[in-house]
Amino acid sequence: MTKKIFLGGKGITKRICIGGDSPVTLQTMWKEPINDLKNSPQKLERIISKITELQILGCDIIRFAVPDVESAAGLCEIARNTSMPLVADIHFDYKLALECLKGNVSAIRINPGNIGSKENTKIVVDACKDNGVAIRIGINSGSLPQDLQQKIASKQISRAQGLCETAVREAEVFEELNFDQYVVSMKSSDVNETIECNRFYAKKYSNPLHLGVTEAGPLIGGIVKSSIAFSTLLNENIGDTIRVSLSSSVENEVIAGLNILKECGKREGGVKIVSCPRCGRIGFDVHDFINRWETKLLSMKKNITVAVMGCVVNGPGEGKHADIGIAGTGSKVIIFKKGKIVQTVNKEFADKVFEEELNSL
Repeated sequence: MTKKIFLGGKGITKRICIGGDSPVTLQTMWKEPINDLKNSPQKLERIISKITELQILGCDIIRFAVPDVESAAGLCEIARNTSMPLVADIHFDYKLALECLKGNVSAIRINPGNIGSKENTKIVVDACKDNGVAIRIGINSGSLPQDLQQKIASKQISRAQGLCETAVREAEVFEELNFDQYVVSMKSSDVNETIECNRFYAKKYSNPLHLGVTEAGPLIGGIVKSSIAFSTLLNENIGDTIRVSLSSSVENEVIAGLNILKECGKREGGVKIVSCPRCGRIGFDVHDFINRWETKLLSMKKNITVAVMGCVVNGPGEGKHADIGIAGTGSKVIIFKKGKIVQTVNKEFADKVFEEELNSL
């Protein structure tokens, strides 16, 4: 079992635990710059609103890129207006970490090896100690030291071993500074490398691990890679927090992560959606209905199963286990509960009636 660390800091942020017997947390990363919030209250309001939606959906942590002072100020402003734990992603300039710590950030993502010196690292670590803020070490295949790259090239070690050794070296800096509130992340765009480097680390060390397949790709390919890597590791009880990295929206990253955690038995409760793929018998546009309803359903605090079926063949019959379902039949739509039809309506009233029956559960 890994050791526990805490995200929360001294601000209004919701305090959460990572590691130990705590639930596996779900992360995403904001996908646009935040260096212009000082003169854009509308954008700030939109960001806060989106964070709230993601929090309701099931996201636990959001990471923000902080490449400059303006972005640091923007992140501090965001953090002052939400209880969502926020992570500042810092590269090269340790002073940006210090700027972010003036706000209510919950964690700093830095690598001691790329912010200049151990003195700079100590300054950041001391500031994190003072503010009760955790640190995430992030290693990927593009950040390996030269000597390890040479060993990999000469086949003395595998790339997975190189990723693990890099993480160990970075972590040693924190240990020397008597700081143990850190998470280790080792990522590769290769699924097997991601699995192996996390296995190597988990065999010897007890620090919490953040799982991710870096540069995983577009929606389908990225979900496939992440599902294979995460399910393999989570089923071995390796991994304390995850992010599905997609060339897609933050909502899709969160929804994909939620489903992976549920299918691996690492998250319980909430709405479970089952739906047919659609075929030539189509009597109801399953795809369109799912697009309209998926995020709303997954955000609900109901422990129910919802079935969305394209025709009566797959309707009440195959969906009879569902608490509520919807299916098409010609110009009509049927709403059923536990396999029994409760309403038959014209298609234009489908959403309205479905919502009414859903709310009655």
